[in-house]
Amino acid sequence: MTSTKTLLSTVAFAAIAGLSLAGCTSGNDEHAPSGAAPAATSVAGTAVVVRDTVIDATIAASGVAEPMQQATLSTKLMGTVTAVLVHEGDVVRAGQTLLRIDARDLTAKSAQVGASIADAQAMQREAATQAARIRALYADSAATRAQLDGVETQLARAEAGLRAAQAASGELDAMRSYATVTAPFGGVVTFRAVDPGAFAAPGAPLITVQDGSTLRISVSAAGDAVRALKRGQTLAAAIDGVPVSAVIEGVVPAGAGNLFTVNATVANRAGAYRSGSAAMVSIPVAREHAVLVPNAAIVREGDLTGVIVRSAGGDERRWVRLGASTATHTAVSSGLKVGETIVVPSSMPATATSAPSDKAAK
Repeated sequence: MTSTKTLLSTVAFAAIAGLSLAGCTSGNDEHAPSGAAPAATSVAGTAVVVRDTVIDATIAASGVAEPMQQATLSTKLMGTVTAVLVHEGDVVRAGQTLLRIDARDLTAKSAQVGASIADAQAMQREAATQAARIRALYADSAATRAQLDGVETQLARAEAGLRAAQAASGELDAMRSYATVTAPFGGVVTFRAVDPGAFAAPGAPLITVQDGSTLRISVSAAGDAVRALKRGQTLAAAIDGVPVSAVIEGVVPAGAGNLFTVNATVANRAGAYRSGSAAMVSIPVAREHAVLVPNAAIVREGDLTGVIVRSAGGDERRWVRLGASTATHTAVSSGLKVGETIVVPSSMPATATSAPSDKAAK
């Protein structure tokens, strides 16, 4: 877990003052990396006064975006794979047949079980008939109590034998179902371990299916950092550097020292994010003051970053040090003061620079 402070995506730039459009740029001067140097008399763009903004300070916890549902399928049978109907990357639906295993020995056993059921049914019918006859005779005092008890016992045994034969048939049907491997849910085939002709053993992995419509990011953080987190709370996150919103699924002890695991889910029905990608979750820990500028106001030259500062003497390009950023704004950690005016060049796509809400600015 890194301790880099980041900005929540909901934080916007401070109140805007003095918006104006200047004329076209008259020229540019090259500048050394150190200090500020004049860029042009005036740069065409929108002037924005830099304000002090209260933002949420966060810690960045890294993790991996994993699918909410993933299943590695196997079988209880031991036999030869006769068909594999999917390849890695195929999209499958719930219940779709993925693989078949040779089950001819089960077919032979099925005939045996069928014969056992027929025999048990015949014995049960005979025992029931005999029991009914002895019951009638016993009622007329023509049969003894011992005879009645004997036929009742034979009937009970016959009925138990029939139930056992029927249970064996049900067990055989269940085993036969393992000869066809189906998808437990809709998703994508991510792993195919066998080909037709391979030997399948009980419990051996055959095919893996993932449902990436919802991803889970699991990160670890200290107890002090997660104390205020609640299930259902939305956090700023990123998957492969792309900002996303993650909803807390739960916070549980990590089983190591004072660490806790934060599980957060990200909707991914369009499949925009790949499972297994590097992820980061911003956990809010405090509030602090910061200087924010629109991303469109940042100018770059190699590894150098700067902004165009407007003053009475004209516009100048000033190199600054940047902090964390969101999709719309970036914090300036040094090189820019509150109250100075910067220019968002009109040649670059302007970023919305609305004032932060009262709640964020308090």
